[in-house]
Amino acid sequence: MKLLQTTSIIRNRGQLTIPEPIRKAVGWANPLSAVSVSTMHPDEIVIRPKKEVDWDNIWKGIKKARSLKGKRRGSLSKFIAEDRYRH
Repeated sequence: MKLLQTTSIIRNRGQLTIPEPIRKAVGWANPLSAVSVSTMHPDEIVIRPKKEVDWDNIWKGIKKARSLKGKRRGSLSKFIAEDRYRH
């Protein structure tokens, strides 16, 4: 991909429009796209696509973790909830 550089204006509410040539060049900067915004240096802002999350896989892992039995009686979920309440 060749380097593109354009100029944009940050509006009153902090909104920034990514110019069309850049949106087309990267392919992932579409309306309503989730992005990660960070700073690497004080004079730059980095915008990257937010990675998609496989929620089905995450929920399977959560269900598996909740089903594990330890040496103690009771569930792991209940233990964590009680521990959080104590702190």
